[in-house]
Amino acid sequence: MYDGKDELTIIQEDIQRAIKKPAPQWAMLIDLRRCTSCKACTAGCIAEQKSPPGIIYRPVYEEESGIFPNLKRRFTPRPCLQCDNPPCVAACPNKGEGKATWKSTKGVSTGVVMINYTECIGCGKCVVACPYKARNLDSGAYYTDSTPAVQAYEQAPTWEYSRKWPRTKPELPIGAARKCHFCVHRLREGMVPMCVSTCVCRANYFGDLADAESLIAKMMKEHQVKILTSVKSQAEKGKLTTTKGLSAVALAKKIGYPGTGPVFGDTAATKPRVYYILP
Repeated sequence: MYDGKDELTIIQEDIQRAIKKPAPQWAMLIDLRRCTSCKACTAGCIAEQKSPPGIIYRPVYEEESGIFPNLKRRFTPRPCLQCDNPPCVAACPNKGEGKATWKSTKGVSTGVVMINYTECIGCGKCVVACPYKARNLDSGAYYTDSTPAVQAYEQAPTWEYSRKWPRTKPELPIGAARKCHFCVHRLREGMVPMCVSTCVCRANYFGDLADAESLIAKMMKEHQVKILTSVKSQAEKGKLTTTKGLSAVALAKKIGYPGTGPVFGDTAATKPRVYYILP
């Protein structure tokens, strides 16, 4: 609760006010003091985006420190950080507004790093370039591939970027790069991003940072916040220079998706739009 009102209700009102502006400055603030690693955000996101195996827009890192009985645990959700200086866009051979990937600077999608599935060539260079391991290629797999029949819910369409994408082979976004986009299709309808709406702990704040009356702006002012500066890969650690011949699943394993060991700081060259309140 914030001033006697449910945070989710306030965020909903903030979003509906923001989408009337020509260029809302979307950002997310995650309070790690509240996160219990229930992973409701992860499950909600997978259901909303029809994410296949190997594609997790919002993993939750789990860390443990100290020696018994003085143990501490920290849980860190990691969506795409929607960087203002995104290495993924710089690495793309087909970058630019309306092309494969770009940083949106106008309209309801302002601040979001976008992907156009129809323009993505599936080279995987953006996947390797992202220091947060927030991107991966869609392999077209189903969770029920090894069962007697692929279940209908896995073939239901996704509505990412406000367009209907059939979840059947060989239709896009199979073969393309995918990642979190702050649920821009929901924002256009004045709705809260799925991960924010499913969080039972109210650990997420979302809205227009340019709106001083928004809850996220108030929380950013009231608390010391940090940003994620890097993610340690489980394998390769920057040694992977080519994706030639690698399947999407093999590539995911090579880059250590989704990574472990979040590192926080005050600044980062990538200039993320996702902020954290640390425990």
